[in-house]
Amino acid sequence: MRVVVAEDVMLTRAGIVQLLRDAGIEVAAEANHPGVGVLVLSQYVESSYAMRLIEDHPERVGYLLKERVFHIATVVDALRRIADGETVIDPTIVSHLLGRRRRVDPLAGLTEREREVLALVAEGMSNRAIASRLFVTERTVEAHVTQIFLKLRLPQTPDQHRRVLAVLAFLRT
Repeated sequence: MRVVVAEDVMLTRAGIVQLLRDAGIEVAAEANHPGVGVLVLSQYVESSYAMRLIEDHPERVGYLLKERVFHIATVVDALRRIADGETVIDPTIVSHLLGRRRRVDPLAGLTEREREVLALVAEGMSNRAIASRLFVTERTVEAHVTQIFLKLRLPQTPDQHRRVLAVLAFLRT
């Protein structure tokens, strides 16, 4: 078995590498760059995996199904968006999460259009891409996103990424 160890704390990484090698695992490479983006390609439609990924690392990450590799433009687009600091979730995962229900729906106060915008945000689309998809101006999308933040009670703070928090609220419902 070959693995790649990614850990930003050098001593922890070195310890993990040594333990793996002692257990007979081949460590193919080590990585240490906290600003690097990560795109997980998975064969599993597991919304819990995607949720855990973005909860732990809300920026510069993505979760796509392996079947997307056959549409290389989709993968390249995801990589570009991740490089720009966005989060990308496979549309199939988003659809799967939409099928689940919660007792208290934090999105109940959103209009149908705001839910539509939030669903596209959850797919990792930029405001410009959403505007193009919905045939509206980018300013209109910005207004919808602002209303979403207000209705979900997501105040602007330097320690939180409201767009990611809105997506998490969306994915949990």
